[in-house]
Amino acid sequence: MSREILLLVDALAREKNVSKEIVFGALEQALASATKKGYHEDADIRVEINRDNGEYHAYRHWDLVEDNDHEYPSRQIAWTDAQVSHPNLHVGDVVEEPLQAVEFGRIGAQAAKQVILQKIRDAEREQILTDFLDRKEYLVTGTVKRMERGSAIIESGRVEGLLPRDQMIPKENLRVGDRVRAYLARVERGGRGPQLILSRTAPEFIAKLFELEVPEIEEGLLEIMGAARDPGARAKIAVKSNDQRLDPIGTCVGMRGSRVQAVTGELAGERVDIILWSPEPAQYVINALAPAEVSSIVVDEEKHSMDVVLEEDQLAQAIGRSGQNVRLASELTGWELNIMTVEEASKKNETEALAVRTLFVEKLDVDEEVADILVAEGFNSIEEVAYVPIGEMLEIEGFDEDLVNELRARARDALLTDAIVSEEKVENVTLDLATLDGMDNEVLRQLATHNIIDAEALAELGVDELVEMTGVDAERASTLIMAARAPWFE
Repeated sequence: MSREILLLVDALAREKNVSKEIVFGALEQALASATKKGYHEDADIRVEINRDNGEYHAYRHWDLVEDNDHEYPSRQIAWTDAQVSHPNLHVGDVVEEPLQAVEFGRIGAQAAKQVILQKIRDAEREQILTDFLDRKEYLVTGTVKRMERGSAIIESGRVEGLLPRDQMIPKENLRVGDRVRAYLARVERGGRGPQLILSRTAPEFIAKLFELEVPEIEEGLLEIMGAARDPGARAKIAVKSNDQRLDPIGTCVGMRGSRVQAVTGELAGERVDIILWSPEPAQYVINALAPAEVSSIVVDEEKHSMDVVLEEDQLAQAIGRSGQNVRLASELTGWELNIMTVEEASKKNETEALAVRTLFVEKLDVDEEVADILVAEGFNSIEEVAYVPIGEMLEIEGFDEDLVNELRARARDALLTDAIVSEEKVENVTLDLATLDGMDNEVLRQLATHNIIDAEALAELGVDELVEMTGVDAERASTLIMAARAPWFE
């Protein structure tokens, strides 16, 4: 009988292309299941097969627990009872006793048989999936096998993937038998084994389609540096050439538009804008907003945003229908884009200049003429006046060394005064705000400056207000506010 087990393991491992260890494990589980049928209670049974000679033995387990913890007699044994036969064991140990295992020939029960088959099926599916993932085939081509609650099951060779309804291109109607391509978004591992989750709306999908249609990308002569999509309507991709002789946009468009049309056809008519990538953020944004012509751009590194200024007649084109063009350009470049006309930009600049001038007059105790000169020279904060290299300030017409030193001294005094006031306000902050999850000293100081000194006051804020006060991103602002609101839900 032992030889029969070894032969069976060898045959199943070869037939199903899984390791022998998987088959041994399935057999052990099946034997344990069959042995357990001889007990009316929920016994913990373990079967061990010798990998060399095929002999197997069954054991029953009990967990050794405190006397007052003895809730499951079928799987637990009280410490007092265990001392009779196992005096050297302690609470937390396992009591194991040998059993008479069922004969291998009696495992004809359907349940035991199913254990073996299911284990092998799971292992086989895992192996197929592993082989598939090793090939790094992120673009999956297959046939719609069936539809389940609006989602499609895509069969690609021996692998199946799920294309959820929300990952399909809007308005496309897939039917059983349709040939379809999709991007492998992720692998989910659940109770039914690993599941490929596919997407036809991911930006990566359009990049993979261009790789398929444009050989120069696979050869490394061109690179797709980014993609943004409004699935089924419009998309933007940024391309870069690694060969100066190659026109990246023309190469992706193809002869008479053949390459881009092939991609558009796969994407249910989605219009694709191909733009030239640039390492300079401002130029990248200008390219992304084409064909609208940008008049000027003001970059705010701290807020990671740009004010994009255009003539009135270019505004509608830059924004696009329902803001689509500027939204895609923002997603593609990773910058927040504020579109404005020349007139709006001029008003904004005047307002900001007036605010800075007022700041200089108050904090530096100078007249408006000196403040205007500082603004005109590009100074925007007290910190810049205090710490910019003295040589740069001496280059300003009408500024001598005495004036520059006096301005720098006043700026540093103003900063010191603000810091002292800020620290005094931080001292008034309550413990519940200071110890809030995700809070740090810088955010705490910013909140105190705006007289937010307890968690209740923070809880009353909106996300936009907190972002404006502290400069944190929206996600972190939301997390802090929800932490402050936690007592509301207790």
